[in-house]
Amino acid sequence: MAVDINEIKRLKDLTGVGLTDAKAALEEAGGDFDIALKAMRKKGLTKAEKRSEREAREGIIGSYVHDNRIGVLVEVNCETDFVARNEVFTSLVKDIALHIAATNPEYVDQTQIPSSEKKKVETEFREKAETEGKPKNIIDKIISGQISKYFEERCLVDQPFVKNPDITVGEYVKEHGARLGENVVVRRFARLALGEVR
Repeated sequence: MAVDINEIKRLKDLTGVGLTDAKAALEEAGGDFDIALKAMRKKGLTKAEKRSEREAREGIIGSYVHDNRIGVLVEVNCETDFVARNEVFTSLVKDIALHIAATNPEYVDQTQIPSSEKKKVETEFREKAETEGKPKNIIDKIISGQISKYFEERCLVDQPFVKNPDITVGEYVKEHGARLGENVVVRRFARLALGEVR
């Protein structure tokens, strides 16, 4: 089937794959752009997973200030200085800073959560489940799900991305890594809100 060249280019730009792969994906999807995009995102994320083992020491510190009341600094790393100066990368960093301003996450990812915090939250959920008289044989499963959801809401990479809630911030970062052909990592951030004490 003949596929529109503009759709092929659009798919290529969104996912960072080659023209041939973009064309093949659209043909496989019967010309349905959304289905092709989903398939290519999966492929791109798989490549990004492999890239994540490479060291990312370059990058930039981006900032965002909202209404002179909320300020964010975020360090996002990549592998080369060339990519760090790329417009796609700098735009990604701005988007992440904006997201942090809007959602106020506490951690970059779950590896940053202190074990004492995890234990405290687990104890609270366990006591609540026992007080509510939940069956003992499913309490652990209930608590596991509650803890996972609790920390997903507080970890930047697990939060739904404010500009596109269908994907997480982590997926958004990986998609950009796939487009740029490098490992891209959110290293750390700081968020200040006027009058707020953390």
